[in-house]
Amino acid sequence: MAALTALTKSLGYHCAKRSKISTFSQNFPSHNSRFQTLRTLILEPSLSEAVKLNSLSDYDSGVVEVNLDRPGSKNAIGKDMLSGLRHAFEAIHRDSSARVVVISSSVPKVFCAGADLKERKKMTAAEVHSFVNYLRSTFSLIEELEIPTIAVIEGAALGGGLEMALSCDLRICGENALLGLPETGLAIIPGAGGTQRLPRLVGKSIAKDIIFTGRRIGGRDAMSMGLVNYCVPAGEAHPKALEIAREINQKGPIAIRMAKRAINEGIEREMVSALDLEEECYEQTLNTKDRLEGLAAFAEKRKPIYTGE
Repeated sequence: MAALTALTKSLGYHCAKRSKISTFSQNFPSHNSRFQTLRTLILEPSLSEAVKLNSLSDYDSGVVEVNLDRPGSKNAIGKDMLSGLRHAFEAIHRDSSARVVVISSSVPKVFCAGADLKERKKMTAAEVHSFVNYLRSTFSLIEELEIPTIAVIEGAALGGGLEMALSCDLRICGENALLGLPETGLAIIPGAGGTQRLPRLVGKSIAKDIIFTGRRIGGRDAMSMGLVNYCVPAGEAHPKALEIAREINQKGPIAIRMAKRAINEGIEREMVSALDLEEECYEQTLNTKDRLEGLAAFAEKRKPIYTGE
């Protein structure tokens, strides 16, 4: 697959080439007047029309939004949309200025309805296998991003839609949300990470209940079982996500990346090895300008200005 142009500049340790991108800005009304900002749409010619990549600016510089926009199919994931998702997250992966990613939908009452079954019906078994493998690896790419990812769920997040949300670090839903993995009703199983990420999040027994029955779970129930981090009144999930993104964005970028690595990798290790990993990640924060800035800001009783150095 052809490499994408980076959003801003390449991450040095990935050796990606710098390239020029086209942008345009427009007024973006914040949900809070204290956070007036501009939204810059990143124009990637190879991106799907169903996936829009936006880099916020001014107060929210560092926050990147991935917006799902396929209203005719309730954001069902077909080949074109999957390609767009892949390109978007590869671009974010190379963008050293990105600090937080927010994944949301512009389609009312739906986050993502799962796979495009109309398209799936026309595929051979080999094509389905290839598609699901690519979907799984794309969600793994989301999970492996070094920066925090937040899924904004208003309405339905079913099948692959929920699997995409499960690959994120945080999930915020509205009370009207419906979450589920209905694949067993189609005589298949969740194949894009659902059988592995769900039990790690809510426990083996609850995951079996959800997958065996294919039942749909409301927003409040999802929060009570730990499937989502926050459940807010319908329509308020996006502003809540931006609030959380802004909180994260104010912290030391290197510290956030190292904290994510320590948690994600450490949870898979036994304790002694996990503590060694924590030490390794902590050491990465010691010789940084940001650490000195944090101490100076504390002493001077002001907010720190972190640069990621």
